[in-house]
Amino acid sequence: MMEDSYVETKVEALQDNRVKVTVTVDAKDIDARIKKTYKDFAHKYNFPGFRAGKAPRPIIDNALGAEAVPATVTDDVVNETYPLAIDECNLYPVSKPTFAEDMGLVAAGKPFEYSLEVEVKPELELSSYEPVEIDMPAEGASDAEVDDQIDQLREHYYDYEDAAAATKVKEDSYLDLGMKATDDAGEDIASLTSPTRLYGLGTGLFPAAFDAELVGMKKGQKKEFSIDVPAEPTVMTQPLMGKTSKINFEVEVQAVKNKVLPEVTDEWVKDTLGFENVADLRTRVADSILEQKEEVLPRIKENQCLSKLADRLQGDVPEAMCEEAETSLLQDFFQQLQRQGVSFDAYLKQQGITPDRFKEDVKAQAADMTKQDLALDAWARHYNMEVTDEDVAEEFVKSGVEDPKKLQEEWRRNGQLHMVKNGIARTRAAEDVMEKAVVTIVEPGAAADKKDEKKPAKKASAKKTAKKDEAKAEATEKKPAAKKAAPKKAKKDEAADAEKAADAE
Repeated sequence: MMEDSYVETKVEALQDNRVKVTVTVDAKDIDARIKKTYKDFAHKYNFPGFRAGKAPRPIIDNALGAEAVPATVTDDVVNETYPLAIDECNLYPVSKPTFAEDMGLVAAGKPFEYSLEVEVKPELELSSYEPVEIDMPAEGASDAEVDDQIDQLREHYYDYEDAAAATKVKEDSYLDLGMKATDDAGEDIASLTSPTRLYGLGTGLFPAAFDAELVGMKKGQKKEFSIDVPAEPTVMTQPLMGKTSKINFEVEVQAVKNKVLPEVTDEWVKDTLGFENVADLRTRVADSILEQKEEVLPRIKENQCLSKLADRLQGDVPEAMCEEAETSLLQDFFQQLQRQGVSFDAYLKQQGITPDRFKEDVKAQAADMTKQDLALDAWARHYNMEVTDEDVAEEFVKSGVEDPKKLQEEWRRNGQLHMVKNGIARTRAAEDVMEKAVVTIVEPGAAADKKDEKKPAKKASAKKTAKKDEAKAEATEKKPAAKKAAPKKAKKDEAADAEKAADAE
């Protein structure tokens, strides 16, 4: 037990969220450790003239050096007691401790004192502890949401019809296009040459420079132009990389097309979608929207509440905490990719982002998470959300391990119980913030308008559910649910995606 290992622990506050911890270990404990270490060495090493385990202390000191045993005991004492001392003092370290260089070694018959410095989590405050105010989609499935979902279904079954001959090609037009392509040596490029093809501007098949040449043309018009092969290849120019620097085109607009969506009738619904009639379709769509909302609305509320709360945080967030969050996000992200059998390059290509952009997004996400965590800490302190020993024990029971008491003791000896306590407090704080939140119900259209006012840049999803402060005990296989924040904490971009789903887009 920790109280048997030292007699006193002192904590001194330093600058920049650092503290100095001084630990004094009882002389009786030091003597017991020295005695055991001599016995261990006597069995571990071969000392000529003595049977295993029978070599006296002077022989051991002479063979291994007088400082061998004291140095070993010193290392053991420090490594075993400093995590306990940190936990006992309710400190939350955010960096590795540094120990005094002039620590010295243990000596028989004397207590041993050592000190360490460590950066700890700051106790920042919020600008306000009033309930947060958030906008939320309605819980039910409105007619507008059902209509929107059905319109999306229609988009999958569209057709094209010729527009009037005078219709000009626009940036998003579809058209029947005849084309001939040659390289910079005048040789035909068979893959791009076609007597007619249906082509949509803005689809990314060809470079933007190609689309720009077509804008303003009308049915029957022909045009010759050249474009450079882009450094960032498109689907159609990828095979030409390194083979030609330019592509020469001869094109003819054979027809400008209008997209025609099917009319939602009982016959179309039954023949195409397999529902009995339009009424049946609307019922099924409404049920689907309700199911989606049951899943995403709690996350939307949580994400919005945490974001609003983090905006109130006052003071600087320690860089060490952000780096820890970033490391945890990356570890979980790459583990997820590995489980899915997806390469990092494939992920970047799928998301349409660069490695540098990915790094920036993960760093920003880690900073957001850290701010939310510190804001929850402030809320928990303000409302006196104390975590008892019984709460901690219950958390280990919830983990489902065969012997929760044994696992809890392992965590205690590793100095990790503060993580469990902090996780419980943050979870309670998040639940309290959500329960007290002032919620304004926003109609789907209004919610969409608000999102369109300022769309955030797309972020890389390094980890959508972050529980980075679950204690990382290397000696344990199963963890208690020591959440750093409320369950299923997701980044802001996931909240936006969830809102889209809830709006039945």
